[in-house]
Amino acid sequence: MIDNLTKTLKEEHKKIADALNRVVHLGIGTHEGQAELMKAKDLLLSHLQKEDKLLYPVLQKAAKEDSQIKLMLESFAKDMEGISQAALDFFSKYEKGGEGLEFAKDFGHLFSALSLRIRREETRLYRIYEEITSK
Repeated sequence: MIDNLTKTLKEEHKKIADALNRVVHLGIGTHEGQAELMKAKDLLLSHLQKEDKLLYPVLQKAAKEDSQIKLMLESFAKDMEGISQAALDFFSKYEKGGEGLEFAKDFGHLFSALSLRIRREETRLYRIYEEITSK
């Protein structure tokens, strides 16, 4: 059975990706595109706070007794530092618009990094969380 938290987090992943895709569709140079970008930023920050408050404490507790989980969490934390900074830089750079080619390149890098991170979270972190909480 899928835990409610991981189900919610997966739904949030989809909302973040959908908002970012709407930015591309609307265009970063439009008022609507910029508003959607800020919505994506807010969704991402809220999501990260929820993970920090509800997901990671459970995993960190388990990591005290399981070296595999500890190593995985260390890897995820290091990876997230880079992604978080890249995301914040991206949102800051484009909150008032930007140029087409440069935006497309930067967006591609961010979207790729976020997509990879989401897949890793859903297939590894969330699975372990579900195993821990189902005991």
